[in-house]
Amino acid sequence: MRNAKFWATSMGIGTLLLATACGSGTGGQGATAQRSIGKGEGRVNIIAWAGYAEDGSNDPKVDWVHPFEKSTGCKVNAKVAGTSDEMVALMKTGQYDTVSASGDATLRLIAAKDVAPVNTDLVPNYRDIFSGLKMRPFNSRNGQMYGIPHGRGANLLMYRTDRVTPAPDSWKAVFDDAAKYPGKVTAYDSPIHIADAALYLMKTEPALGIKDPYALDQNQLDAAVALLKKQRRSIGEYWSDYQKEVTAFKSGDSVIGDAWQVIANTALAEKAPVKAVLPKEGATGWSDTWMISAKAAHPNCAYKWLNWIVSPKVNAQVASYFGEAPANAKACRETTDPHHCAIYHADDENYYRRVHFWTTPTRQCLDGRTDTTCTDYAQWTRAWTEIKG
Repeated sequence: MRNAKFWATSMGIGTLLLATACGSGTGGQGATAQRSIGKGEGRVNIIAWAGYAEDGSNDPKVDWVHPFEKSTGCKVNAKVAGTSDEMVALMKTGQYDTVSASGDATLRLIAAKDVAPVNTDLVPNYRDIFSGLKMRPFNSRNGQMYGIPHGRGANLLMYRTDRVTPAPDSWKAVFDDAAKYPGKVTAYDSPIHIADAALYLMKTEPALGIKDPYALDQNQLDAAVALLKKQRRSIGEYWSDYQKEVTAFKSGDSVIGDAWQVIANTALAEKAPVKAVLPKEGATGWSDTWMISAKAAHPNCAYKWLNWIVSPKVNAQVASYFGEAPANAKACRETTDPHHCAIYHADDENYYRRVHFWTTPTRQCLDGRTDTTCTDYAQWTRAWTEIKG
């Protein structure tokens, strides 16, 4: 299941963010997309989020790795990473063929030329990927895909129905009104949480001129930081392990905060009186993309893995186990729960148009501004340390 995604680390981050800032316009163009798939090399080295490359060792009934190995002859060597920064650092070693990168890592990998463009013609199942996941700012560059979409989800507002009244429909509840719940507010422990504050300000403070929650100039970042410092006074704990958030809501240690749909589902299944909503301002969210190393030693097996992991049946297995909307539209007919895609809004593009997917902040403003310099992920990381004190 999904673990922490965004614990900021210092491992190579200065170099990585410099590459993103300097190369965001032409990043990744040093490599070319593979033209054909030959015989598999017998092995593929994978970096994945927990729950993305299951081989039955965690649950005998959950295994899509061994069928892949039997089908392709490519033995899987999977390493689970706990953070995006860890994934970026591991991909720089050149020892891994493919990675399930989130939006805060993808642009860094492209800019540093650590990943190659992907030839989608070599991934037959790509044609059935939801159109809303193709050619997005976090997985493409200059009209070229740099990966195959895996799945997506929104960061929702979750609250205990017995402790929070009236029912909130705005992020105001955890920002301007956070003091109503002293010590009982929770928030995701990551610099990317700054985007949640920026999104709220984008909708409520138009004079700031925020057009994209991941494109903040210094003044806009300062405003988001000020709001988060105000929120900090009411935070009981920041969460990264979603099971700990479930426990906190069950016990009442947390009564309101951001969460994923899978967290709400788990909490409800464990009898916690919670509800999760997409607030009227919209929300941030995540979408993971399978990318191929520019130095892949086993590129043919890597392409075979990309096609396998987004095939209808396997994509449905991952989505069901992990708790997310699948990327392949045909996967909705294969999920264990026939209502899975409705619960996760898999085919609801109107829903996801209200979701601003995690994207690496860069000095080149992602909202198209050219008359100013935006703040990058390194600055967000420093700001997050300041917010938490």
